[in-house]
Amino acid sequence: MPLNLPILLTWLRILAIPLLIAVYYLPPSWATIYERDAAATIIFMAAAFTDWADGYLARKLDQTSAFGAFLDPVADKLMVAAALILLVQLGRADAIVATIIIGREITISALREWMAKIGASKSVAVSLLGKIKTFAQMLAIPLLLYYFPFAGIDTRQLGTVLIWVAALLTLWSMGYYLRMAWPEIAKRSADK
Repeated sequence: MPLNLPILLTWLRILAIPLLIAVYYLPPSWATIYERDAAATIIFMAAAFTDWADGYLARKLDQTSAFGAFLDPVADKLMVAAALILLVQLGRADAIVATIIIGREITISALREWMAKIGASKSVAVSLLGKIKTFAQMLAIPLLLYYFPFAGIDTRQLGTVLIWVAALLTLWSMGYYLRMAWPEIAKRSADK
């Protein structure tokens, strides 16, 4: 396993997950709900920044690796899943939204792994639709973690709208990836 700055940033994103959750287990005498929400938002946003930074640095420093390519999306999915489960527990996101988003991530990860095994991974490469879904999701989650008005913005309402937009884009992008993979799926099924 190579250890370089991009991979270290990815590991830090994974290590931020228990920290994000632990914030909400602090005794009330240690932090108000506002302070917890602010801390959780900062932790999530810092983790989201490392997602951009590790990819940028890996390319700029020519430190890309197969392990980094594997670990980066795993870290992303773990962070998003943990945040969504936390938001459901806090009553700030519906379980159906979390189920759709997490279920899609598991499905598409498995599909990509299978397609890579059969040498057809290009048909399920990341699409613009997937990137738009990720953007909506990564904007919604900090808004729902913060949950207090900010600069005249109702973070509750905007975050709720954006997480539902992310869920709808999640279903749409899953359909897109499955449609792109369908010829290979059908071909492999017919061969058996």
